[in-house]
Amino acid sequence: MSVQKEQKMEGLGLGGIGDLSGLLNDPESTRGGAGPLELALDLIDEDPNQPRTEDNPGFSKSSLEELAATIRHRGVKTPISVRENQDKPGRFIINHGARRFRGSRIAEKETIPAFIDNDYNEADQVIENLHRNELTAREIANYIGRELAKGVKKGDIASAIGKSAAFVSQHVTLLDLPEPISEAFNSGRVNDVTVINELVKAYKKNPDEVIAWQGDDDQELTRGSVKLLREYLDDKRKHEDEELAPNTVDAFTGQIDAEGGDQEEDETPPKKEPKEQDPDKLKKAIIMVRHDARMGRLMLNRRPSTDGWAWIKYEDDGHEFEADLGTVELMALMDGA
Repeated sequence: MSVQKEQKMEGLGLGGIGDLSGLLNDPESTRGGAGPLELALDLIDEDPNQPRTEDNPGFSKSSLEELAATIRHRGVKTPISVRENQDKPGRFIINHGARRFRGSRIAEKETIPAFIDNDYNEADQVIENLHRNELTAREIANYIGRELAKGVKKGDIASAIGKSAAFVSQHVTLLDLPEPISEAFNSGRVNDVTVINELVKAYKKNPDEVIAWQGDDDQELTRGSVKLLREYLDDKRKHEDEELAPNTVDAFTGQIDAEGGDQEEDETPPKKEPKEQDPDKLKKAIIMVRHDARMGRLMLNRRPSTDGWAWIKYEDDGHEFEADLGTVELMALMDGA
């Protein structure tokens, strides 16, 4: 440093600080700062309890190779988040950014930009990945299962991850599926949580029919097909109930009279002719809409707070909310009878 520069430094009261260049590579020096650090990959460990599992599509070989190619060309543009490893001083555990970490290793990088955030827990990891749609239904269910095992209530879990109670309940169903539905889920034949929940409801009432229906490999397991299955089973059960004559017991003899008690044959009331249904009328109207790129239905039995608004229920997680009808797109009018 020149004499002139040293004099200026001393004039500002900085002469006694010394050489600051060593602080540029010291993680401790920037731990409380606003900028990211460049941490050595060899000092970082993945979180063994992270919500994403090895079979997550984001961890596939092809997906990581694609990411590594961009890192070789452009580097890691978004820093990862880490926390200090309390069991191994000097080392760090990944909060979020395992894919970028793995991609950097494949790209043979030595460091990675990172922020240190010691105030981070498993719920934060779930929230982060939920917002990025990077968690599978199974991974979400496993996290909820771990929280329930700790004694955490469903409502508290929902609040912690910013989801509805219905969302949590639907994923709890995945923890104990009937065997045939579990096979379809584990094989990847069906991943939609709503479809799985509807299948479980149908299975509880008609297990044999659901097994036979699902056993057809050509049968698509979609919301529409499962809805038709449940309507068919409900209609079938209704007709079976109607065909069964209401047996009565004679109060004097104790005998079962399938004809309706002690009535004479000529006193049997005439059967009413079934009322002919008007094919142009809907028995129960369901109005399907799209809001914020998600499908839902208008809740016609719930009064809105003001004109121009309506209550909507999302199809995927059952969340109910009030929305401005100007933000809603009408998609279909269906018969829900």
